[in-house]
Amino acid sequence: MIRTVTAIVHEKTGAFSLGVATEFFGYDRTDLGIPPFDFALAAERPGTLRTQFGVTLQIEHGLERVRESDLVILLPWEERCEEPSEALLSELRAAYDCGATLMTFCSGTYLLAASGLLDGRRATTHWHWVDQFNGRFPEVNIDADVLYVDEGRILTGAGGAAGVDLCLYLFRREYGARVANAVARSLVVPPHRDGGQAQYIVSPLPDVGDSERLGDMLAWMQENLHEQVTVEDLAARALMSPRSFARHFRTVTGTTPRAWLLTQRLHRAEELLETGDVPVEEIARQVGFGTAAALREQFVRRRGVAPRDYRRVFRAATPRPATAAAAG
Repeated sequence: MIRTVTAIVHEKTGAFSLGVATEFFGYDRTDLGIPPFDFALAAERPGTLRTQFGVTLQIEHGLERVRESDLVILLPWEERCEEPSEALLSELRAAYDCGATLMTFCSGTYLLAASGLLDGRRATTHWHWVDQFNGRFPEVNIDADVLYVDEGRILTGAGGAAGVDLCLYLFRREYGARVANAVARSLVVPPHRDGGQAQYIVSPLPDVGDSERLGDMLAWMQENLHEQVTVEDLAARALMSPRSFARHFRTVTGTTPRAWLLTQRLHRAEELLETGDVPVEEIARQVGFGTAAALREQFVRRRGVAPRDYRRVFRAATPRPATAAAAG
């Protein structure tokens, strides 16, 4: 369970990444079923920190707080990647050895890689840094085609906005789909972008007509997860050829229709497992897997646990507050 959270700041830390950390972990969201976090900023030299974006921060904690934390967020630097100090790298290694989860995104992956903790692991970073990263850290398996990577107690994300996706993913992993969706709703952001989704789309955007049809199609797919449909069926509903539909779908979503639909079905299954007593067999039917065996296969493959075990874990670990239960 995450209780103590420390975000490491530097004079080159950007305003957006600082805002991401404070927005997710610096506010009281106990009404959503999230335990209160002991959140703080830490720097190599506590005291007055003048950031490059013109804001002065008063930092109370030095790096000694890092190894006492359950979650350490290494905030990226705005300028080109430089070598972090050995004092910082030593504390990151010590925190990991003490059982902390380490999380970073964008150029922060470069900083974390300097500690050696990413050696032999898969990670991601902003596409802009990939060539420099590979030249400096060839022992890290960098994947520039995804939004974020989960390596257990080490999580890395792509560009700045992927920090939001990464935090939502961590909330989903730790507290379940219902809580993550509630947080996303309060922030007015999409509840989930799959980690395997492309960082950016190089092909031109579809015209307005195609975008509107695809928007209507996405809404229909979410409302009819139980339907067994093919790409051909969806293309016909969108008044497109299968080839054109698949191309425009990837342009808008960054993934294929089948992968998108599978992700939505799993998300809906998570919510039903967390918030009700519907039998697994019925959940499988409602979300379009057909059988409990098919749901179990996909759930174990992509979530690492069987549906019944997932339900039992989240029932025990995430109490439902009265307000949230009533709203549900």
